Amino acid sequence: MKKWIDASVWRFLLVGVGNTLLSLMLMFLLEGLGYWPSTAIAYVAGAVMSFFLNRSFTFHSDERFWPSAVKFAVNVAVCYLLAYSLAQPIAAWVLGGTGIPPIWQERLAKLGGMALYTVLNYFGQRFFAFRRRR
Repeated sequence: MKKWIDASVWRFLLVGVGNTLLSLMLMFLLEGLGYWPSTAIAYVAGAVMSFFLNRSFTFHSDERFWPSAVKFAVNVAVCYLLAYSLAQPIAAWVLGGTGIPPIWQERLAKLGGMALYTVLNYFGQRFFAFRRRR
């Protein structure tokens, strides 16, 4: 288990708190743009902040800047598309018959997508984007 979860998870979560606050604020401020644009803009802004903090503070990466930036961008894009593509239909399925207004179903889908994204993103950054050289 220690191979998968180590002290970096706590640093990642700390960076994630700041990233989450920024992303949530932007998502909800921009919700008039729709589901995909509001979440995409929020995640691009959060990703830029996270790249620099996770590269140096969380994972202490010694990989060259541009290769790690490209891998980070690929990881973020895959995690974003996967998490939010799954979150929206799952939320609709779970909440569909509850009488919860559509705007709140969408907001809950965003929160679910955020949770799934966090888990996927940690492992993607740790084992792909910022993997330590041996």
